[in-house]
Amino acid sequence: MISRVKEDLNEFKILIKNVPAYIPVILVVSLFSMNLLANKSIAVQSDWLALDCGIIISWAGFLSMDILTRHFGPKAATQISVFSAAVNLFFCIVMYVGSVIPGNWGEAYAASDMNEVNTALDATFGGTWYVLAGSTAAFIVSAFVNNFTNWGAGKLFFKNPDSTAAYFARSYISTAIGQFTDNLVFAFLVSRVFFGWSVRQCIFCALTGMVAELLFEVVFSFFGLSVCRRWREERVGEEYFRYINEKRRHGI
Repeated sequence: MISRVKEDLNEFKILIKNVPAYIPVILVVSLFSMNLLANKSIAVQSDWLALDCGIIISWAGFLSMDILTRHFGPKAATQISVFSAAVNLFFCIVMYVGSVIPGNWGEAYAASDMNEVNTALDATFGGTWYVLAGSTAAFIVSAFVNNFTNWGAGKLFFKNPDSTAAYFARSYISTAIGQFTDNLVFAFLVSRVFFGWSVRQCIFCALTGMVAELLFEVVFSFFGLSVCRRWREERVGEEYFRYINEKRRHGI
């Protein structure tokens, strides 16, 4: 058991050295930003549509996972996703500590009621434990679903796995299912338990949110395609792939 853990840690160290830094950075930034932006809901006149400002950046996380899955495989993409979730939790803790330290926010000096502004900003940046726990659980579950769905969808294009159609199909399919899973898990863990949403509201809002987020990925999917092609041409991750092949030869 201990040797297996050490082996997995060593594999992750090699992986993190071989993944170009900007993709994990995008993933972490999107996670942190969407949790913060989720505090602001988008004004829509419907009981069956609930969107928050997190949708303007949440797609970037799924786009990053699609790129990682396409090049490094679903296991590696999931490892990076869990690592990113841990980094996000660390920054959330930092923000919470900052929110409980006595003092005034800069915006409070321009307001008529300093206490009201300070309280509101402390609550926004400090977060709520069940929202953070729910969003983290939803992301980890959806990351696993997204990454392995992307990998599975890629199997359908065994004749030409590197084609443009193959990349778009596997990305759109996995993102739709992954985003729906993320929204649904969060809705049931948080919105239903703490805000009294019905099952119908949870499902419908998960669907509408998925559609909105998928549209963003469609717009930016050419970026993901170009990254995957450039990585393949530049043979990114050679050390990691050699390590994985060596493990397979030894049956590890």
